[in-house]
Amino acid sequence: MGGKKGRRRTATSAALVGAAALVLAAPPSVDAEPRTGTAPVFATVAARQDAPVTPPPPRLPRDFRGKGKWIVRDLDITVPFTWEGKDGDSQMTAGGPQYPIWFTNLIYRDTLYTLTYKWPGLNEHPCSRIPGFNLEALNQGFEGARFVGPETLRRTPQRHVNHWRVGAVFPKLPPGKYPRLPLALGDIYVDEHDRGTFWQVLQFGVQNLYDPELDEWLVMDTFEHRPGTVTLPQRCEPPR
Repeated sequence: MGGKKGRRRTATSAALVGAAALVLAAPPSVDAEPRTGTAPVFATVAARQDAPVTPPPPRLPRDFRGKGKWIVRDLDITVPFTWEGKDGDSQMTAGGPQYPIWFTNLIYRDTLYTLTYKWPGLNEHPCSRIPGFNLEALNQGFEGARFVGPETLRRTPQRHVNHWRVGAVFPKLPPGKYPRLPLALGDIYVDEHDRGTFWQVLQFGVQNLYDPELDEWLVMDTFEHRPGTVTLPQRCEPPR
C-alpha cells in the first residue's frame, strides 16, 4: 500500500500498494521512539527444506487491518505503521507528526494517492495522484510474482511464511544479451496458510527515491481480516 513517495512511491512496494510490500529479531516496539546510533535489527529469515508445490501468489484482501513498523535501515529510523483496507480501498500510514518520517499511501476509488508529510531533507509536500489503479490491478501484478520458497521469520512469535518476489525491469526484451535496468523490486512474505495475510515486505527501487539506499521495510505485528478505516486526506481531495 502500498506507501510510496511523491509519484515515485507505490503501493506494492505495500502494499505496492499500495503501497504496496510494502517486508525482521526484535525491532523496536510500535510505541517506541525512532532509535538512533544503531541500525534497526531485522528478523532472521530461515529457509525451510520442506519446499511444497508452488502455492498461489499473494493476494491483498478487500477488508483487513494491521499494525507494525516502517523501517528505513540506512537512516536508522523506525516508526509505527498501520495498513488497513475497507471495501477494496486501502491505506498505509507510517510515522506521525512527532516522528522524522510521516507519510500515507492510499488506493482510493480507483486512484493511487501518495502524501509525504515529513521526510529528512524533503521540503515539498504535494499529494500525488495516479488514476486507474485499484485493488484488482494490484493483485493482478502479484499474479506475476516468483515463488522464492517457504521460510520462517524468527520473531516472537515465529511465523511460517511463503516468500515471493515481484519486480519491474525496463525495457521488456526477450532472453539474451540486452541492456536491462531494474526499476523496482519487492520481497513479500505472506502466511503459509493464507496468501492474504501479509507479514513483511521489502521495497527496493525508484519508488524509494527519497531513501539514499533505495530500500525500505514494513513488518507487521498484527494482521486481521476485518474492515479497517480508510480516510482520504483533505489535501488529496479534488478541488470543488
